[in-house]
Amino acid sequence: MDDFRAFLDAAHERGLQVMIELVMNHTSDEHPWFQAARNAPPGSPERDYYVWSDSDQKYNDVRVIFTDTEKSNWTWDPVGKAYFWHRFFSHQPDLNFDNPVVVEEMLKVMRFWLDMGVDGLRLDAIPYLIERDGTNCENLAETHVLIKKVRSEMERSYANRVILAEANQWPTDVLPYFGEGDECHMAFHFPLMPRIFMALRLEDRLPVTEIMSQTPAIPENCQWGLFSAQP
Repeated sequence: MDDFRAFLDAAHERGLQVMIELVMNHTSDEHPWFQAARNAPPGSPERDYYVWSDSDQKYNDVRVIFTDTEKSNWTWDPVGKAYFWHRFFSHQPDLNFDNPVVVEEMLKVMRFWLDMGVDGLRLDAIPYLIERDGTNCENLAETHVLIKKVRSEMERSYANRVILAEANQWPTDVLPYFGEGDECHMAFHFPLMPRIFMALRLEDRLPVTEIMSQTPAIPENCQWGLFSAQP
């Protein structure tokens, strides 16, 4: 951590701001929380940090994101003797944000990095934080309640900090993550990025103008995060 503090100081001395990733959706299966959870009995406080089930048929309306490597969003854990939920890979068990202790733990993590001096937080995979039967478990109303809480807790004690939403969705689906200017300050515009390269390759502006025509207006105190990546 001393090296990271030195890095922050050096960046700030040069007029640079530093944003880090805050992974809220899941942890590694090697994380101490998960190791405690799988070794704890059902119904215990430790087990309740994650989403467990005796059946892999719950939340059947939810798509599997990485179909090339994962056949289900549930994985059987031989230690915990139950299935645990993961929207991504099976080594990334999802945290249980219906547990207020988990919410507070994540706020502690946020405060740790903000106290250290980071200028912004990229909230990873936030469309998938909450699970509900009969839904696709994406972009649920309860998710926005949680993001508003993160924003309000940040602004209670820290000035001039930024939250960036990592929500790989269509612009109309990302719009709610701005709230009324009280959720994320910024959100990545994922569909625009590949269309920039497409427009260059085709020597035609249509891929860019077409997606921009589908991009809704956002609150005045918010901004789209534009980026490029090697195709």
